[in-house]
Amino acid sequence: MEELNMKKFVVNLGSQMATNSTPKCTPPMKATSDGSFQGDNPLDYSLPLIIVQICVVITLTRVLNYLLRPLRQPRVVAEIVGGILLGPSAFGRSKAFLDVVFPKRSLTVLDTLANLGLLFFLFLVGLELDLNSLKRTGKKALAIAIAGISLPFALGIGTSFVLRATISKGVSQAPFLVFMGVALSITAFPVLARILAELKLLTTDVGKIAMSAAAVNDVVAWILLALAVALSGNGKSPLVSLWVMLSASAFLLLCTVIAPPIFRWMGRRCSEGEPVDEIYVCTTLAAVLAAGFVTDTIGIHALFGAFVLGVLVPHEGPFSGALVEKVEDLVSGLLLPLYFASSGLKTNVATIQGAQSWGLLVLVTFTSCFGKIVGTILVAILCKVPVAEATTIGLLMNTKGLVELIVLNIGKDRGVLNDQTFAIMVLMAVFTTFMTTPMVIAVYKPAKLATTEYKYRMIERKDPSKQLRLLCCFHSTRNIPSLINLIEASRGTQKREGLRVYAMHLMQLSERSSAILMCHKARKNGLPLWKKGENVDSDQVVVAFETFEHLSKVVIRPTIAISPISSMHEDIISGGERKRVAMILLPFHKHHRLSGHLETSRTELMHVNRRVLEHAPCSVGIFVDRGLGGTAHVSASNVDYQIAVLFFGGHDDREALSYGVRMAEHPGICITVVRFILDPAVAGKMVSSSTDPGKPIIEDKSEDQTFLAEFRLSHAKNDSVKFEEKKAKDAAETTEVIKGHSRCNMFVVGRQPEGELAGMLSMKSECPELGPVGSLLTFPDFAVSASVLIVQQYRTDLKKKNPLKEEKGKEESV
Repeated sequence: MEELNMKKFVVNLGSQMATNSTPKCTPPMKATSDGSFQGDNPLDYSLPLIIVQICVVITLTRVLNYLLRPLRQPRVVAEIVGGILLGPSAFGRSKAFLDVVFPKRSLTVLDTLANLGLLFFLFLVGLELDLNSLKRTGKKALAIAIAGISLPFALGIGTSFVLRATISKGVSQAPFLVFMGVALSITAFPVLARILAELKLLTTDVGKIAMSAAAVNDVVAWILLALAVALSGNGKSPLVSLWVMLSASAFLLLCTVIAPPIFRWMGRRCSEGEPVDEIYVCTTLAAVLAAGFVTDTIGIHALFGAFVLGVLVPHEGPFSGALVEKVEDLVSGLLLPLYFASSGLKTNVATIQGAQSWGLLVLVTFTSCFGKIVGTILVAILCKVPVAEATTIGLLMNTKGLVELIVLNIGKDRGVLNDQTFAIMVLMAVFTTFMTTPMVIAVYKPAKLATTEYKYRMIERKDPSKQLRLLCCFHSTRNIPSLINLIEASRGTQKREGLRVYAMHLMQLSERSSAILMCHKARKNGLPLWKKGENVDSDQVVVAFETFEHLSKVVIRPTIAISPISSMHEDIISGGERKRVAMILLPFHKHHRLSGHLETSRTELMHVNRRVLEHAPCSVGIFVDRGLGGTAHVSASNVDYQIAVLFFGGHDDREALSYGVRMAEHPGICITVVRFILDPAVAGKMVSSSTDPGKPIIEDKSEDQTFLAEFRLSHAKNDSVKFEEKKAKDAAETTEVIKGHSRCNMFVVGRQPEGELAGMLSMKSECPELGPVGSLLTFPDFAVSASVLIVQQYRTDLKKKNPLKEEKGKEESV
C-alpha cells in the first residue's frame, strides 16, 4: 500500500514539474474584435493592429520624404530612415511603444504583408525591364557595368574576411562571401532612374550610359543573389545547393518556353485606348503568386519567381501598361513601406558599439564607395568619357536602395548576417544613396549652349526663307490631332528651308512613375521616328507623328520631358534653348468639351505655361484647342481653314501676323488680317495694355506702320490674304467686329496688344497668360467656337518687365 502511494506521489510530482517547466504558448491573434464597447482592445486583434501599423509607417515615411525633399533625396531614403526610426534604434527603444504598436505576435502578419508587397513590386521591376534594350547596350556602357560589378564584388569578398575575423565569427564562409560581394556591387536601378529624372539627366549621355550600365548590373546582381541564396540553405549535403540551382534553372527554362506565347496572346486581345479585360489582369497576378510559390518551394525565395515572370511579359501594347497602372499604386504606396518597417525593426544601430564596430562601418562604406566610384571612373576614362562625366557616372552607379535591403534581409533571415553586420550594411546603404544627389550636383556642370549660335528666336525675321524650328509640347493623346493639324498649317512652301518640329511629351514625375519605363522612353529621345528597328511600337503618340512625318515634308523629332510639375517649365525652356527653336507652342490648361465649354484639365499646367512665358528664350504660343480640323489628322489636300489675325499693334501682334503669313502659304488656308483703328472722333493717348494704368505712355506706331506697309505690298496680289481696317470707338464695337469673324477656324492674336482699343478690352481674367484679346476669345459667354493661338514675341527686356506680375497687380487694383 505504501509502495502504491509512493508511486502516485512520484507521478503527481513529475506531472507538476512538467507543467511548470513547459512554456505557455501565446494564443494566436484573432482577426477582428467585438469592439471597445464590448470590452475588447482593438490592438489585441490582427486586423485593427495592422491598420494602425500601416498608418504609422505611411505617415512617418511621408513626413520624412517631405522634410528631405529640399535635399532632392529619393523617397527610398525616407522609407529606409523611417523604418530604422520605428525599430529598436529610436522609437523601438521604448518597450511600451513596441508592445503596443509592433508586438512580437503581430510581426508574422506584418512580414507576410510586406513580402507580398515586395513580391508584386519585383514583378513590376521585371515588367519594366526590357531585355531587348540590354542587347542594344553599347560596348562603353557594358564595360562600365562590368567594372562596376567586378571591383566592388572583389572588395566585398576581401571585406568579408575582415568581418568574419571580428564580428561575424562562425558564419558559413561561402554564402557570406557571396552575400557581401553582392551587397557592395549592387546598383539600385529604380532609385537611379528617379535621381536622374530629378536632376534632369535622364535624357543626357551621362544618364543613358548610367542607366544602361545599371540595367546590366541589376540582372547580374539578381543572378549572383540567387546563387547566394542557394548556397545559404540549411542542407547538410553540398548536393542540396546543386539541386536548388538545377531546379531554378529548370523553372527559368520552363517559364521562358511557356509564358511568353500566353502573354503575347493576351496582349493581342487588348486594344489600344480600351480598358484591358479584368480576366487577363487577374490571371497574370495569380500566375505571379504561383511562380513565387514554386521558387519558394525550390528554395531561392518567392520574389525570384515574380521577377522572372515580370521580365517575360511583352512590353509592346497596352497590356503591360495596364498591369503597372493597376498594381503600382497599391504596392508602392501601401504595401512596400511595410517592408522598410519590417527591415527597420530588425536594425539596431545600438549594436554598433566601440571603436572596432565604428571602424568596420567606415571600412565597409569606404570599400563600397571606392569600388563602385573608382572602378567606374577608370573604365569610363579608358572609354574616352570626359573626367567630369566619368566621375558623375561613378557617383550614380554607387546608388543603393530597396534591392540592397532585399539582399541584406535575405542574408539575415538565412542566418548569414548577424545583427551587428546587418546594421552596418543598412547604414552603409543609407549613406551611399544619400550622398549621390548632392555630390552629382556639385561635380557635374553640363556645358551650356553658346548664345551666339542661337540666332532665330522669333517668327518675325529679315529672311523668312530660313528654316523654322518649333518646340510643340503636349501632355496627352488628346492634344495630338489638333497639334498635328496646326503643324500642317505651319509648314510653309517649298521656297523655304522647311519646318523642323520637336514634339515634346510632357510627363509628370510623380512618386508612382515607373522608373525603368522612363528609361526606355528616354532611350528613344531625339531619335528619328522611323529608326526603331523591326519592333513595331503601338504607342499612339509615335504612330500619329510617324504617319504625319511620312505624309508631309516636315521633320519631326520626338523628345520627352520627365520632371515634377514644379520644374517642368525648366525642361521646356532648356529644350527650346538646346534645339534653338523660334517658338515654343504650349497647350492651354483647359480642354474643349462637347458642350462647347472649356474645362480645366489640371490647374498646375497653367503655372507651367506662365513660367515658360516669363523665362522663355524665344517666342511662345499658347494653343487653345477647340478641335482644329476635327479629331483626326487632316491631310494637306483636304485642308480648308479660314484664319483670322487680329492686329491692334505692338511686338506680339507683329509676331502673330508673321505666323499668320506663314500659314497663308498653305494652299488650303486663307487668312483675314483685321487691323483695329481707334475712331478719330475719340480722343486719347495710345496706351500699352501691358503697362500700369497710372503710367500711360505714347505709343510709337512707326514700327507697326512699316511692318504693315511691307506686308500689304508683298501680299497685294495674294488671293489667300485679305486685309481689313476696322474703326471702333470702344470695347463694345471692337467686340462686335471680332464676333463678325466667329465662323473662322482659328484666331491668331498677340498676347500683349498695344493701343488704346486693346487697353479698353482689358478685363479681370483667371488666365492672364492669354492677354486681353485671348481672354475675351476664351470667355465662356463669348459666342466663338474657333481655336485660338495666343502669341508672345521674344524680347530681351520682357523678363525685366515681368508682364504677368504687372497684369496680376492690375487685376487686384480693379
